[in-house]
Amino acid sequence: MKGRSLLTLADFSAADILALLDLSDELKHKMDKKEDYKPMNGYSASMIFQKRSTRTRVSTETGISYLGGHALFLGMDDIQLGKNESLKDTARVLSNFNDVIMARVFGHETLEVLSTEGTVPVVNLLSDKYHPLQILADLMTIRNEFGQLKGLTIAWVGDGNNVLHSFMVAVAKLGMNLHIATPEEYRPAEDVMRIAREEAKKAGTELLVTSDPKKAVKDANIVVTDTWISMGQDDEYQARIEAFQGYQVTMELMAEAADNWKFMHCLPRKEHEVNDEVFYSDRAIVWDEAENRMYTVMAVVLKLLGLA
Repeated sequence: MKGRSLLTLADFSAADILALLDLSDELKHKMDKKEDYKPMNGYSASMIFQKRSTRTRVSTETGISYLGGHALFLGMDDIQLGKNESLKDTARVLSNFNDVIMARVFGHETLEVLSTEGTVPVVNLLSDKYHPLQILADLMTIRNEFGQLKGLTIAWVGDGNNVLHSFMVAVAKLGMNLHIATPEEYRPAEDVMRIAREEAKKAGTELLVTSDPKKAVKDANIVVTDTWISMGQDDEYQARIEAFQGYQVTMELMAEAADNWKFMHCLPRKEHEVNDEVFYSDRAIVWDEAENRMYTVMAVVLKLLGLA
């Protein structure tokens, strides 16, 4: 993986994904034992943030610090990007200063330009199309909880957004089934659907798309939801709230799931997405999921830099 960029898990094989998860587990073990492990000593990472963040910013800065590296937070008021300097020029300049460029952006095409014009690996910290680091953290959490990935069924209840897109291009490769429940008008992007169908066909896994949350959750091991209103969609608030009526995750809905069900949410969470009874239950693994964001971003950076 040395020298590659991570813009979407669609570009990575099952072996690649599993290698990242294995390294994430190793790093968690090292951090738990407070081992002095500094493979990034002398390395730096630029972190471009067009969107605000809690977990992404804190997990990335903290993780790179643990590894001995230096992460620079670059908000839109901190650099010239989009004001007095083009994206192309910014990519070239940062490549001369930093060993890796990480970016949390609105349009996915921004990452593509950074990757094309820069000369160092680029890591997608989130775009409107994909959120690969979140799915790596989710898969790490699921594997730690169930002891395996193959054969498990994930049910997604909610918006056809970037987090769902990343599940869609990754989980079939690992032998996992995916059930998707979204309102008709909020389905995932058609190009991502094509990738998901192809991967499911190759892997022999189930890909179900429905508008019925109960049908999606039926016999699922993991049930996942996310925000119904992403950043930049505030003007759609009322329309989305109305469209997603009946999609709140409740214990009544979870009665359809497998006996060993677990609930996940990438946070921040609103009660209209999942009620307190589920969210704060011992079946929710959201806090482990959030913590694992740090180990997976550490693993990605080390692999792309050829340091592990």
